Parts: sequence; C-alpha cells; structure tokens
Amino acid sequence: MPQSYSSIWVHLIWSTKNREPILTPVLKAEVYSVINDIANDYEIYLDCINGIEDHVHLLVRLRTDQSVADIVKTIKGNSWEHFKEDPEKYVTWQDGFAAFSVSPDQVKKVRSYIYNQEKHHKSKSFSDELKEIKQSLK
Repeated sequence: MPQSYSSIWVHLIWSTKNREPILTPVLKAEVYSVINDIANDYEIYLDCINGIEDHVHLLVRLRTDQSVADIVKTIKGNSWEHFKEDPEKYVTWQDGFAAFSVSPDQVKKVRSYIYNQEKHHKSKSFSDELKEIKQSLK
C-alpha cells in the first residue's frame, strides 16, 4: 500500500499550572492563536480549541506518524516558550493531560461540546467535567 491513511480523532484536555484561572478572554484568544500557529507549523490537524480560565480542550486528528504524547508535548512546550518571557502573559501548563479517543461519527458532538465550554462550566468544575467524561466512556 503506497499511501497511509488515518482517521484517529482525539479529544485532548489539559489545565493551567495549579489550575490557576489565568486565561482571561484576551489572553485566551492569544493562546488559541499561538496554538493554532504551532499546529500549522508542526502539521498537527487541529479541528477546534476552546476552554475556560483554567483549562483547554482540543480536538485533533492524528496522522499515521504522530502520537498523542508528541502532539501534546509539542503544543504545550512551544506555547509555553512563546509566552515565557512576558510576565503579563506568562502561561504555564500543569504536567499531564487527558486524551479520549473519538469515533468519526462522534466528531460533531465532541466539537459542539468543546465550543460550549463556557456553558458547561456554569454548573460544573473542571474535576467534575473530567469525571463525567470518564464515566461516559464506561
């Protein structure tokens, strides 16, 4: 087979260091722009990104030569590098991440979930959200 194809979708979630609510609306927009640029530079297919003050959600599709850990390391590391010299915009991420596989027929549902983060977090914490996602996979 001369070509390879992948349809591996992953919902990624990680938080700011110590879950500090540092992602103000203005900073959040800049962080998302930087992450989009990183994704483009490293040929990471980033379908969507959103979150709230203390964490982010991404929906990515892996190529055949990419791993989840490498993508997360690339995005977190390079975004930290981008902001580390500016104390007004200093962004640092918590160690670790959550990754959930997404079947192709659920991509629209997960995309909608990611786009509606502000709505979800009016009534639930980040910890409760992760527990709920894990429960839904059982």
